[in-house]
Amino acid sequence: MAEDYVALNFLEQIVEEDITNGFPKDDLRFRFPPEPNGYLHIGHCKAICISFGLGEKYNAPVNLRFDDTNPSKEEQEYVDAIQEDIKWLGFKWDKVCYSSDYFQQLYDWAIQLIKEGKAYIDSQSSEAMAEQKGTPTEPGTNSPYRERSVEENLELFEKMAKGEFAEGVHVLRAKIDMQSPNMLLRDPIMYRVINKAHHRTGNTWNIYPMYDWAHGESDYVEQVSHSLCSLEFKPHRPLYEWFVDNVYTNGIKPKQREFARLNLSYTIMSKRKLLKLVQEGIVSGWDDPRMPTISGIRRRGYTPAAIRNFIDAVGVAKRDNVIDVSLLEFNVREDLNKTAPRVMAVLDPVKLVINNYPEDQEEWLEAENNQEDESAGFRKVPFSKELYIEKDDFKENANSKYFRLTLGKEVRLKNAYIIKGESVVKDANGNITEIHCTYDADSRSGSGTEASLRKVKGTLHWVSIKHAIKAEVRLYDRLFNHESPDGDKEVDFMEHLNPNSLETITGYLEPSLSEVQPMDIFQFQRLGYFNVDKDSTPEHLVFNKTVGLRDTWAKVESKSTKQEQPKAAPKKQIPQIPALNEIKKVGKKLAQIPDEKRVKAIARIRELAKDVDYEELKELFNTSAKKIGTRLAVLETLIVLIQLNKVDQKNEEVAAYLEEMKTSGNELLENSVKNL
Repeated sequence: MAEDYVALNFLEQIVEEDITNGFPKDDLRFRFPPEPNGYLHIGHCKAICISFGLGEKYNAPVNLRFDDTNPSKEEQEYVDAIQEDIKWLGFKWDKVCYSSDYFQQLYDWAIQLIKEGKAYIDSQSSEAMAEQKGTPTEPGTNSPYRERSVEENLELFEKMAKGEFAEGVHVLRAKIDMQSPNMLLRDPIMYRVINKAHHRTGNTWNIYPMYDWAHGESDYVEQVSHSLCSLEFKPHRPLYEWFVDNVYTNGIKPKQREFARLNLSYTIMSKRKLLKLVQEGIVSGWDDPRMPTISGIRRRGYTPAAIRNFIDAVGVAKRDNVIDVSLLEFNVREDLNKTAPRVMAVLDPVKLVINNYPEDQEEWLEAENNQEDESAGFRKVPFSKELYIEKDDFKENANSKYFRLTLGKEVRLKNAYIIKGESVVKDANGNITEIHCTYDADSRSGSGTEASLRKVKGTLHWVSIKHAIKAEVRLYDRLFNHESPDGDKEVDFMEHLNPNSLETITGYLEPSLSEVQPMDIFQFQRLGYFNVDKDSTPEHLVFNKTVGLRDTWAKVESKSTKQEQPKAAPKKQIPQIPALNEIKKVGKKLAQIPDEKRVKAIARIRELAKDVDYEELKELFNTSAKKIGTRLAVLETLIVLIQLNKVDQKNEEVAAYLEEMKTSGNELLENSVKNL
């Protein structure tokens, strides 16, 4: 039945096929295997959501395994941070494991391979080994030590383990095939000497397994059924299988499968480069709100639901691509719009004096906490003769299209009265220091009077000066001003740092915020979403800007593009294009453009889709099969409407259309519907 249709991503299809072919569902087990050598970042969220998401879908256990095979880089600090990040995202692991738990078993298996003639001690320098390994187009040559006797190999390996050799003198290599077209199979290193204490095993070991050796064997020990990795590990799969095959005796034999990693525009994902930002003081630490680390975005005010929705929107793909960071910000806005209480704050204040308001009078007006949530209720905000409003909300001389405050025109103060601009006071330099106005005493919002129902085109937020509380407000922006800061290997990524990524100002807030706690999140009306920073105290409040109400970068980029174009003759003003017409326009070339541009175009479509009505969209369900781009645009718009609960996925028309897209035979359409 169409109503029961649920799209599966390709990893879910693999699991389903295995179950269909007889694999016991009760034996499913997944794992997330971070290396504890740094803080997790937004890119890791995809791997976390995939593995733990499959665990939730199939009610299967998921191990959190730390691949702690390199004592030179690993610390307990990172272990603790990784566990906190996964808990924050809302996932639960079955058990915490460590590759170091299996050091003895790995050592025993290595002895077994040596005895079977499948591993040997190589005493060449690293440079000599690299040279004799060959190139992707030329086969390698055998090491002069490849035919060492089993006895000599065992003796040397034992001495390596006892710490009798310096680092780099000997390594243990698997004996596979130096002629293999896959260079990873050309006798890979299994063990090297590292004379450093391990954060868990101390000085017990002087040799440590390489990742490729420890990875699959740890999966086998833990009886992991599906070992899911990012795409760069696909060439490693034959090696993974060779190692597992050569120790396997019984039980579940794990299988490795790969998915495309998450790459974001305007973002660096390299742990090494993120560490450089920390060490050079470019950011305040790993949890700086500009960092793409999970701890950084958590501190900035991003929510677990927003991250998980974003990962769902990105989907599970087989090819690497770059996702526009605006899609992440869109999901953050969507989630906070539903949950964040609305408050008033003024960040760039100018004094507003209401001439005809009584000098000693004050009122406590009723304000709605969140129009998206009826259960959020109301609060009281104080109103008085002297207020702060934003400087940008007043122009002394304005044209007819300016709908904020100006002389001689009326606007409404949010939750309060209609006011009219009368005069200004300026300092010696001509800067406006005060705006004087009058108010209509009968126009109070919600009073039900005829005056309160009058329509004016502008509504401004404000705070009462004598009741306002001060706060430090940190305005964060993207850390890099180039969409691919790491894309040009000839240019240092540090050259693309955004000098305006942080501005610290003093804001004035309504008094209801006097008792906020760290991590509380609010919408500062008309300004954006802000959360309380961990540095905040009752005596000194600190707020971080999480995300604006709109994608301001899109406007900046659009303006920049326009400035680069030659000037054209003036055109007649045309009305704004309705959202669906704009979507159809973008969709026309959607199937022909490169992947990177397509991702940006789809992000644009998804933003426009919020203003589309299902009834008008369904008229496009019968678009010709030849018009793949338009069909993809319609499908992406429909997915947004489903996610926003504007239409039920089980609706007969919707389910039938999704089924049609699923079986269309077009990869773009099928991949899109799989991501729903």
